[in-house]
Amino acid sequence: MKHGEAPKLATMEACVSDIRRWMTENFLLLNSDKTEMLVLGPKKQRDLLTDLTLNLNGCIVISQKNVKNLGVTLDPDLSFDDHIKYISRTAFFHLRNIAKIRNYLSKIDAEKLIHAFVTSRLDYCNVLFSGYPDKSVNKLQLVLNTAARILTRTKKFDHITPVLASLHWLPVKARADFKVLLLTYKALHQLAPTYLAELVQPYIPTRNLRSKDAGLLIVPKISKQTAGGRAFSYRAPLLWNELPIWVRNVDSVQTFKSQLKTYLFSKVYG
Repeated sequence: MKHGEAPKLATMEACVSDIRRWMTENFLLLNSDKTEMLVLGPKKQRDLLTDLTLNLNGCIVISQKNVKNLGVTLDPDLSFDDHIKYISRTAFFHLRNIAKIRNYLSKIDAEKLIHAFVTSRLDYCNVLFSGYPDKSVNKLQLVLNTAARILTRTKKFDHITPVLASLHWLPVKARADFKVLLLTYKALHQLAPTYLAELVQPYIPTRNLRSKDAGLLIVPKISKQTAGGRAFSYRAPLLWNELPIWVRNVDSVQTFKSQLKTYLFSKVYG
């Protein structure tokens, strides 16, 4: 047995015991065909638990390389690479089909199809991509660019930025930040779940400074930029504090969404 393996296994057994007790107390059962398990944590520690198998009240669960939850594919490193590949592959499938019938559609109808089959997939759970490396997000941006070209019949080598601006489409990164900021606004106005509201704390200066009424938030310190920098508790206050005060202080969700898109649009295309 490797050094340090016994305590880890003991901890695992304790966790399994707690899960079994919680299931029994709440009269819950698991379906083996619908239950998946993913081991998260440092790679060295994950290697000790390769092909981990648990028996939870008669339900045999085997650890997987990736699992799907609410339509999002998760991997042990939370890189979302497999999820991005799936979105891109599915979106391009629909774009190819739309391109085949584009000449028979009006621009309004073509845009409806693109929003229904393509941009809706780009926007689903896109808050996960806020703060994500450009190299991976660019794969999704390519999907959006292709959709814009098909919709407007723009040639392959023509510059796409003016086309996106004319359509009033924000880039993928800005769309992700938009979702984070919208959730932040709702959390600050008791319109979001409590577990999100607890992650954003107002900044209260120790002295009577001008920033007292600016509506700023506390940006927590993080140890790892790659992982911690993408957490909602860090990303939300960081983006929120960058907003101009006239956006932060609006009094309704609809007004905030309008002002926020105007601000992000001018920041990207201005």
